[in-house]
Amino acid sequence: GGLVDVYPPGAPRPVRIEFFGPEVDSIREFDPDTQRTTGALDEVRVGPATEWFPTREEMNRLADRLDEVTGRDARDELQFLRTGTLVTPQFTGPMAVGGTILDHLRRDWLLVLDEREALEAACVDLDDLATERRAEMAKRGEIDARAPFPHENAGAFRVAIDAHPARVELGRWVTGAEPGSTRLPFRQADAYAGRLQDAATDSYRQQQRGDRLVIVTQQAQRYAEILQEQGLDILVSEHLPDRPARGTVALIQGALPEGWTIQGPDGIIALQTDRELFGFVKRRRTLRQRAASHRSRFLAEVSPGDFVVHADHGIARFGGIIKRDVDGEPRDYLELRYAGEDKLFVPVEQVDRVTRYSGPAGFVPRLTRLGTQEWTRARARVRHAIEIVAQDLVRLYAARQLLEGHHYSEDTPWQQEMEAAFPYEETPDQTEAIRAVKADMQSDRPMDRVICGDVGFGKTEVAVRAAFKAVQEGYQVAVLVPTTVLAQQHLKTFRERLAGFPVSIDVISRFRTDQEAREVIARARSGDLDILIGTHRLLEAHAEFANLGLVVIDEEQRFGVTHKERLKRMRLEVDVLTLSATPIPRTLHMALTGIRDMSIIETAPEGRRPVQTFVMEWDDQIAREAILHEMERGGQVYIVHNRVQSIDTFAEQLRALVPEARIIVGHGQMPQGVLRQVMEKFSDGDFDVLVCTTIIESGIDIPNANSMIVDRADMLGLAQMYQLRGRVGRSSNQAYAYLFHPKNRVLTEEAQARLSTIFEASELGAGFQVALRDLEIRGAGNLLGAEQSGHIASVGFDLYTEMLSEAVEELRAKAEHRAPATLPHEERDALRQVTIDLPVAAHVPESYVPEIEARLALYQRVASLRSLEDAESFAQETADRLGPLPEPLQNLLALVRIRLAARASDVTSIRLDGADVVISSSERRVFTDRALPALPRGVRVGRTQIRLERSALGDAWLAPVEAILRLLTAERSPVPA
Repeated sequence: GGLVDVYPPGAPRPVRIEFFGPEVDSIREFDPDTQRTTGALDEVRVGPATEWFPTREEMNRLADRLDEVTGRDARDELQFLRTGTLVTPQFTGPMAVGGTILDHLRRDWLLVLDEREALEAACVDLDDLATERRAEMAKRGEIDARAPFPHENAGAFRVAIDAHPARVELGRWVTGAEPGSTRLPFRQADAYAGRLQDAATDSYRQQQRGDRLVIVTQQAQRYAEILQEQGLDILVSEHLPDRPARGTVALIQGALPEGWTIQGPDGIIALQTDRELFGFVKRRRTLRQRAASHRSRFLAEVSPGDFVVHADHGIARFGGIIKRDVDGEPRDYLELRYAGEDKLFVPVEQVDRVTRYSGPAGFVPRLTRLGTQEWTRARARVRHAIEIVAQDLVRLYAARQLLEGHHYSEDTPWQQEMEAAFPYEETPDQTEAIRAVKADMQSDRPMDRVICGDVGFGKTEVAVRAAFKAVQEGYQVAVLVPTTVLAQQHLKTFRERLAGFPVSIDVISRFRTDQEAREVIARARSGDLDILIGTHRLLEAHAEFANLGLVVIDEEQRFGVTHKERLKRMRLEVDVLTLSATPIPRTLHMALTGIRDMSIIETAPEGRRPVQTFVMEWDDQIAREAILHEMERGGQVYIVHNRVQSIDTFAEQLRALVPEARIIVGHGQMPQGVLRQVMEKFSDGDFDVLVCTTIIESGIDIPNANSMIVDRADMLGLAQMYQLRGRVGRSSNQAYAYLFHPKNRVLTEEAQARLSTIFEASELGAGFQVALRDLEIRGAGNLLGAEQSGHIASVGFDLYTEMLSEAVEELRAKAEHRAPATLPHEERDALRQVTIDLPVAAHVPESYVPEIEARLALYQRVASLRSLEDAESFAQETADRLGPLPEPLQNLLALVRIRLAARASDVTSIRLDGADVVISSSERRVFTDRALPALPRGVRVGRTQIRLERSALGDAWLAPVEAILRLLTAERSPVPA
């Protein structure tokens, strides 16, 4: 028996195969996030993940050829090949495998060649590249200089093509005069770039003159309404079954790359797509969310020696999981080591009381002394500080409720048209953020909303739509950004998105001269300018607007104190929309719900893959190959060298190392205008490599740049490295980041920790939030004030946000004259302290889950169960993933259900006393016979105790205990007055 999980290449979902002995019992698809089964399969085909799996015959042939070519024993190469670690299969494979894909084409198959000249030119380029690569590898001793080519050369390709009898060659420049060629009169379809009314008018004219028009768009329903306004009553279809008749317009819901028009013998046939209507093909996004910050994941990542926080006993070091016998039954415990060699053993089912300690980066907490008031006093200090913060937040919220703002109207047709031209399909959380912003603008009070989302997750699009809404009602928009480079990026984005509309957009930054800046400000003052994008120069220049209605602030935390004060005053006068790439933790987001308007965008764009990250000592050859690899696929490379005084020398060394690359240098100390030209040239693809300082940390959006090399990565902070890495991987291409540190130099512990964290953290994976704890704490400081960082440090981040959430809820409940939705921390702690001390084997057996990390994760999941439904769902999921639950795990879940029922019925302890199981209540609860109408034999009810005679209950004595607690939950009696 057993389970095997397989994720076949190209399959939509992984597959779980369950065995009964040597036989396959079942095959099920499952969701990789939830691990739950999604469907049953009769069979699964597991395709190869590589092009070549050598057979024994091919291995023998390869051994003979290697001996023949190299003149030496080839056993090492063969061993590498067997284990899949041969570094040069492309050069060794052709020795064993003859022929190409063309050898597998049947003679009667039709071979279509699109632009044969371009295909042959690409073959010649591949030949040159293979020759160069083979020479480099031979020079390093990785292969023999006589190794064969990895593919057929261009000449052989040409011969094979010409020998195939059934072929069609498509070419752009065929005149029709060549023998055997025919000219098809295709021409490009007319482009409208979002002018849908013009497109609809032309469609009506085409119908009237008898043309056949087929429109394929992902906005079919919306476009049908526009066509109806022109008198074309057309139904949307899913497909086109027949050739359309003359004078008809067919509207299809779908997507094609581009349209065309052809003049046939019986009239014109035209195809229109989203590229012609909107200027793009709308790309779908996958609904893949950034992993939420679950406590279970934090504990699964804790290693012995790490700092942890016990909610009742304070900060300790984690000592690991140990086994201890209780009345002869083995139980698992967390070992926590406190100051003075004190230890605390926490039952694993109470692991929800323990969280991974998170404090400001570089801060080392002090261990708590057990048996003192130290932890109680620390929590009291933090609670006092939190109450002040909560009062300020609630007061600010109440004051803003009294202010009156502009009440915007519903979306106009222009707004709908502009939004339909967005080249992506909006993700659910992006749609929700847009809805929330519009609701704010259409309300009677000024907007002050934070849009929080990862780099490249679509925050700017939310700002563009809000800005356009404001401009349409005659208001001006100011967009404030922290860097010159980001200002240029926003200028480009806003102009591209609003190109089809009469909106004037300009920028003030270090790239503009004083004279140009004065002219731009004059236009803003006169009302000629609709949207002004600027750095802090916009604030310093005292730019006056004729009718300012909306301020968009990107990365507010990077502005200075003076600028922040100015921004604070702005909030009382106009709508403010703040964009932030610094993660806001979900716990803090929940704490501030209703106090600070906040929208979180967590869904990654379509096809976005985690950046493959390499951490290593500087190596010229690896740097050269990384650059050439990116250039080979038509991409560009960032190289970060964060020292201006030596950046030009470093660039010269790179030019000598990679003479094939076009290299340009950019840094923040360049003269006015020069940096702008550098960025524009790199963005336009005039250069392959940009050698720069960390000025690219925010704002650069060049989807074609998908490799990054960082020199002296050990000198950068985690936040900087994370932001830098976010500059690549902004398209569907696999991105690479190479973090180099100096050769033969010992790194500090902190540098090693930062590099290992960024290496392990995948921005789309489950460990993402763990890697960004210091960024989250920074995000908390941005929202709550820097002075709160010290209080976060003293109790840890998770406990801090939990206490803040309670304080805010208490104040809001008081103001709204209602009971708090959550109990105060002390009261809830008292309820949580249900002591269960029963002699039962309750643990996750090592035979069931051998890995300690996986066991910890399971224990944390068990501890976080909050309802009987959760417990049942967890049991089903675990059985689905790992097989039938062993008895100790069933017992552990029974104890969880008992604890849940005990909390709900004010029971404080369930323990063994001699031969009896004793259920004891708190002072707030008395027991009565009325609560237990049908008592089993051997049960005695007292005022605050219920005793169950264990011998009378039989072997399965946990079930009656659970049943009695459920009855107590259903019938609660308050303490008599």
